[in-house]
Amino acid sequence: MLSEAFGGQNISIVAEEDVQTLSKPESSSQLGMVVNAVNECLAEAPKFGLKGPNDALGASQVLEAINRCDSTGGPVGRHWVLDPVDGTLGFVRGDQYAIALAMIDDGEVAIGVLGCPNYPVKDDSLIKYSQQCPFMSEMSSREEGCVMYTKKGSGKAWMQPLIHGDKRLEWQNSARTIHVSSIDDPALATFCEPVEKNNSNHSFAAGIANTVGLRKKPLRVYSMVKYAAIARGEAEIYMKFARSGYKEKIWDHAAGVLLVQEAGGVVSDAGGTPLDFSRGIYLEGLDRGIVACSGFKLHEKIIGAVYASWESSNL
Repeated sequence: MLSEAFGGQNISIVAEEDVQTLSKPESSSQLGMVVNAVNECLAEAPKFGLKGPNDALGASQVLEAINRCDSTGGPVGRHWVLDPVDGTLGFVRGDQYAIALAMIDDGEVAIGVLGCPNYPVKDDSLIKYSQQCPFMSEMSSREEGCVMYTKKGSGKAWMQPLIHGDKRLEWQNSARTIHVSSIDDPALATFCEPVEKNNSNHSFAAGIANTVGLRKKPLRVYSMVKYAAIARGEAEIYMKFARSGYKEKIWDHAAGVLLVQEAGGVVSDAGGTPLDFSRGIYLEGLDRGIVACSGFKLHEKIIGAVYASWESSNL
């Protein structure tokens, strides 16, 4: 679809998935399901004012399309960054996950889109969702998800419900602008962190939270929905401190970072330096971790606490 939109240009796509598993003879059944899913999605293109292919795609065409997503990005040119299922465990459990698409232009994130199928558009929906039960497939089937998007330099971010059934996209009537929270008192702030412990140090984050006076229990959320929660004002802080040896990938952050920034928030590494998306598939040079906040005051307090606590940590 991107190639069609840009007149057949050589589209550079950085993506997490590849064709290795699907290309194996024993994966023919799985490949068939993927091809069917692709064609079902493309058949709905007219709902969004787009023109799908005239004929259904075959297995070789689907594999070719996936295989084109092999760019490694870099500081020059335009690169689309795709994570088709961000938060795989959340997806499997019927919890939060996201479909993330960003466009990096000469090393800078220029467009960010997050589709969040299990994140309703209602206020406080993430907190209520998390309090219901750990596996939310029943609730998610009854609630509309949302999609958020922004453009660098616009100073705005938008959110609208997903399109269900026979409805068609009506941008002017369904989209509304979103903005970060105005809360700057740590005692009132809501703090998000990853669910998984294998690539995030919860104990160090807890120490930082205690140092700055965060009183609420952390809201543990799968995927880039954490960024979405800050962008729409439902949470104020997201911290992630990866364990030694773990390298952050650009597809796990690009779209969410731009959403928070254009909605009025601040994102940096734990040393206060902006994230660098120009150095390939990894966030190279990342200082200790990632901190996203709804405003500069909270951000400064978190960064200060990181410096104060780092020497005594066991990271």
